[in-house]
Amino acid sequence: MTTEFDYKQLVGAVGDAIMACDAAGAITLWNAASTRMFGYTEAEALGQSLDIIIPQRQQARHWDGYHQTMASGKTKYGNDVLRVPAVHKDGHTLSIAFSVALMHTPDGKVSAIVAVVRDESVKFAEERALRKRIAQLEVDLGQKSLN
Repeated sequence: MTTEFDYKQLVGAVGDAIMACDAAGAITLWNAASTRMFGYTEAEALGQSLDIIIPQRQQARHWDGYHQTMASGKTKYGNDVLRVPAVHKDGHTLSIAFSVALMHTPDGKVSAIVAVVRDESVKFAEERALRKRIAQLEVDLGQKSLN
């Protein structure tokens, strides 16, 4: 049984941000979840560099990895999740987690990189608060054992 599948509808309906960039790093796909997550409309994002969402201090590292992936055709983030900071249009910082997929031309060259991104800002803040609480409890326990 063959079922027709509307991939455009899927990309538009999924709750995670899905974006794609061409070989030069220009955004070529930006779904509705990307707009909700980062604040840029599709019209604002298409054709732009990912620098619109990458913190300035991370940009050089990002582009080194991006160009290496384009040249080698390999990425370790196809199966592994990468957690990094990002920036919303209004300037506030996000904590995101993403994996990537490489798209290829018929002759096997990488033509685009697609990222599936989830906002983990709340989870990151909760984990940081928990680590801080644990550290404080360890200090408190250490002080009690001295008394």
